[in-house]
Amino acid sequence: MRRLPLLLAVTCLGSGGLLLLGGQLLQLRPPLTPRLEAGELRRIRRLDPDPQRRREAALLLSRDRGSPEVGDPRRQLDWLKNQGWGNDPLAALVLKRQAEATRSLGDSDGAKRLWAELLNRFPSDPASADALYALGRDQPDLRQQLLERFPAHPAALAAAQEQGSAGALHLARWGPRWPGAAAALRERCGARQPPLQDGEREQLAAGLAQLSLVEPALQCLGNRPASPDTQLALARALLRDPEQEAAAEARLLAIARQAPSSPSAVEAVRLLSEGTSATSLEALRQLPAALQNSAAVQARLARESKSRDTTLTVLRRWPADPASWELQWQRARALALEGNWSASLQLLSEPALAGQLPAPLEARRWFWQGLAEWQLGRRQQARQTWQELLQRHPGGYYGWRAADRLGEGSLNLRGDGDTPLPQAQWTPLNSGVSQIDRLWRLGQPLEAWEQWRIHTKGVSPTEPSQLAVEGRLRRAVGDHWLGLGQLEQASLRLPAGQCQLAGDLERELHTPAYARELDQAAGRAGLSAPLLAAIAKQESRFSPTVRSPVGAVGLLQLMPDTAAEVAGTAVPAAELEQPGRNAELGARYLKQMLSQWQGSPVPAVASYNAGPGAVAGWIDPRLNEQPEVWVEAIPYPETRLYVKKVLGNLWSMAAPRPPACGPEG
Repeated sequence: MRRLPLLLAVTCLGSGGLLLLGGQLLQLRPPLTPRLEAGELRRIRRLDPDPQRRREAALLLSRDRGSPEVGDPRRQLDWLKNQGWGNDPLAALVLKRQAEATRSLGDSDGAKRLWAELLNRFPSDPASADALYALGRDQPDLRQQLLERFPAHPAALAAAQEQGSAGALHLARWGPRWPGAAAALRERCGARQPPLQDGEREQLAAGLAQLSLVEPALQCLGNRPASPDTQLALARALLRDPEQEAAAEARLLAIARQAPSSPSAVEAVRLLSEGTSATSLEALRQLPAALQNSAAVQARLARESKSRDTTLTVLRRWPADPASWELQWQRARALALEGNWSASLQLLSEPALAGQLPAPLEARRWFWQGLAEWQLGRRQQARQTWQELLQRHPGGYYGWRAADRLGEGSLNLRGDGDTPLPQAQWTPLNSGVSQIDRLWRLGQPLEAWEQWRIHTKGVSPTEPSQLAVEGRLRRAVGDHWLGLGQLEQASLRLPAGQCQLAGDLERELHTPAYARELDQAAGRAGLSAPLLAAIAKQESRFSPTVRSPVGAVGLLQLMPDTAAEVAGTAVPAAELEQPGRNAELGARYLKQMLSQWQGSPVPAVASYNAGPGAVAGWIDPRLNEQPEVWVEAIPYPETRLYVKKVLGNLWSMAAPRPPACGPEG
């Protein structure tokens, strides 16, 4: 009996230790992600001893696109039953999902009770923005709370848009690109009551300028002075219209003179320096001395002088500045087109820029260095340069050209033996914000995007890793236009050596949307699906409703006359916005271009952009002997870039081509 207390103590200690060890082992299990099969998620939802994992599985099941129950609100309510416990933000998300499903079933009173519970228990959680929006239909004061508490949340932007001109100032500040915002901004600018303050007029004008609505912005602003930031937004918008180039340059010069030490002035000088007109050059000469002595201005002057010594001076003084990178390329390109391969190689090999260029620009430099070596008779050295390029940057246009020069770059244009286009695969977001990453991991991209908007206060980032995060979030919620644009910016701004992120960007940039529609259309036309997807990415960034200023519509940006010619009958614009129909007609038109050029990809792709008549006038022996030089000699800068982008897209989409990550990466 004396041993009984000791035995009980040992037993309790042992049980406690086992429980502690068991809890630690449970925590060591791999986290749940959208990669898990629905069957495994169902097992975890029902049987897992950890209630948190059961809730996470329920959320994944309720949003898992591979599950047959998706879209059935009754099944969603079944999965989420009893999962709104505790103070974890996931409970707020569960309540939101339950309210949405209940509303879908027509039970408006039940949905209101759930929204009210969400708002009462989690007033500061972003999910409550949706509760304020839903309940605000009957209680206008809640809509005002929404605008004040969550100004950048999509629910707040939707509420502001519904207010018409009364919500215009909110939209101008937090979301001028929101659907319907343009009409609200224009209406408020023209309204006399209530009267607008000058600061409010400028805010509206800045929002309109972001939408490239220059005339309405100027009318809204009137003769009132504006800040450098607003003037810069107007100048950017003017630059998009070639006929307004002189007006844009005058405005940029005024910004630089008005506030020469401001960030707006630095950006204005950069934009002026990127121009090609004589008036922009004259404007640079009128800048304050401090701004003239900058990389952007000196690079432009060196480009104009064509002096080798002046060019090298700029490259060596500002090797890490993008203006120097562009100067190196433009002068080396011009020398190559003149046939001065020795001077071109010297510029491309300038040691001051070694290790400075982002991956896409480094790939370009390496390829043309190899081509210069080839033209100068250094064949073995050229092969080594191209092999190194393929090891480090195997994707994109220059990866294809290097592979082709080495006899390994054949393109399958007919689709024989094509594998289906890759579908988007889940990978961690790595946003740096734990709750956003958690929502992404649980298959909740919309909620992750909403919280990101709040985290960034609606301001788009400029740092490459954050641009990559926002680009991925935008794509995940269907905004491929801005999402792909931000991913491109991230790639071009990414410093050398960040190999892992470079690989992530390569994958993201070449994962198509509407893969099923593109696969089917390409198969019916006898085309390579990656080729059709490559065209769609460059034409519309996979945005089926986008329309160009000249009237091209949809995924493959078809002109109505072209679509009618291919279809044999008129095709309404609304029909061209349907991804499947647009892809079908675009594939048939692209097939015609390939047939016209006997299957040669370079002139066929150029013809899709510039028209076969224009391309026929550019044909010369270089197309077969030096196709890279022929492309650089295309007189239309837009078509020149288009050909390289499309063929680079094709090469990267045809097979995974991530950059090789060595020890330094």
